[in-house]
Amino acid sequence: MSGPYSVRFGRTAEKELQALDSPVRARILRNITALADDPRPPGVKRLTAADNLWRIRVGDYRIIYEIRNSELIVRVIRIAHRSKAYRPF
Repeated sequence: MSGPYSVRFGRTAEKELQALDSPVRARILRNITALADDPRPPGVKRLTAADNLWRIRVGDYRIIYEIRNSELIVRVIRIAHRSKAYRPF
């Protein structure tokens, strides 16, 4: 992945991504890849319940991730439908 940040997936996020249909997975991967260039794109929200967690919307899905500025890493924590995205995982 190009850009100043490297994108990494947590184990839960990998499993959730693989469980999605191909067209949805492709859209989500495009948005995740774009995080390498800009980890805070327009429309990003910081989650108030947790420290240093951010969320972007992709249709009905949410991508929850953390940004490690000192290491230039974006770590994807969760990819889930909006009805399940904020439940404990």
